[in-house]
Amino acid sequence: MNLAPPSYDFGPAAAILALGLALACIPIVSVWRRHRSAERRSVLRALTLVTLFLTFDLVLLGAYTRLSDSGLGCPDWPGCYGHASPLGAINHIDAAATLSPDGPVTRSKAWIEMAHRYMATAVGALIAAIAGFSWFSARRHPIGVSPWWPTLTLFWVALQGAFGAWTVTWKLYPLVVTAHLLGGVLLVALLAAQSEQYRLEPLAVSPALRAGLVAVGVLTLVQVALGGWVSTNYAVLACGSDFPSCLGSWSPPMNMQEAFTLRRELGRSGDGDFLPFEALTAIHVTHRIGALIVLPALMLLAWRLRATGDRAARRFAGGIVAIAGWQLATGVGNFVLSWPLLAAVGHTGGATALVALLAILLVRQSRVTASVASPAPAAHRVSTQPAR
Repeated sequence: MNLAPPSYDFGPAAAILALGLALACIPIVSVWRRHRSAERRSVLRALTLVTLFLTFDLVLLGAYTRLSDSGLGCPDWPGCYGHASPLGAINHIDAAATLSPDGPVTRSKAWIEMAHRYMATAVGALIAAIAGFSWFSARRHPIGVSPWWPTLTLFWVALQGAFGAWTVTWKLYPLVVTAHLLGGVLLVALLAAQSEQYRLEPLAVSPALRAGLVAVGVLTLVQVALGGWVSTNYAVLACGSDFPSCLGSWSPPMNMQEAFTLRRELGRSGDGDFLPFEALTAIHVTHRIGALIVLPALMLLAWRLRATGDRAARRFAGGIVAIAGWQLATGVGNFVLSWPLLAAVGHTGGATALVALLAILLVRQSRVTASVASPAPAAHRVSTQPAR
């Protein structure tokens, strides 16, 4: 029996797509039944929020897939040994597991990997439905939101699908896996921002605070990318359980050049040799340094938001502080407790939630400019005076 299937086998693609469409129909029908008498804007927002929730779950499932070493549970794409589910591939899976009991292919890992693919297909179908309905609605009844928003999201989820395929076919190539993780976080941010476009609730902030928000958003994305690089290179325990020092030292041996060589295979250096441990240490320590920059920046942003006195701004400030605290706890818990799976997945979830919250905040404050340019109807008019 051939235990090395081709990287791509599109034989089961139709069945997987049909399953994804069937799963997507469940929230679509539910939203339509609840909001069928509402205006199209409300329907689109409700469907976007449901898709946002499911996409956040998808990111968590993707993190669980990676952290449980299930990323190659089915070593071909989009199916599993040429089948639409692990049930049809059970003989191949058992043979691979027998050949390598500690390898990446087992029954449970195959199901975890395929569950991630099924859910990703359903999310893609939901986003396609939102885009289609947005264009249809925009032609008949103005909804106040450009249909290019969901179209951009549809393009992004298609790109995510490509990175998901490359994650498997390129055998967990660190740069591809990190890009796939970061792309998932940005997809959640896009959906969060898109959902806010259907609301007429601007948040007035000063120009300085607006600039600070953008700066903190950029710093957060960089830190998320560094965290993804730690995870995909399995460098979480590179400092052992030491904190705040590393390997009993404040300046442990580090190889920065090999640490951030992007074009290399998993566990290998740029020239093909085994990746030195000092490179893993450098990856880990760099992420810690990033946290020392981002956490104070988040606290400063929260303090400035709270100081505006605006009720909505104060809620955003509370959310930022809560998520930052969660990230600190789960981040430290990852290496102090020897990388428990729950803390690792929770850390990814916290990073995703933080980026989504900042995206919503950016949209809310940007609507002030739009309100000034095009005054809102009397029923929805909001003051656009900057908060002091």
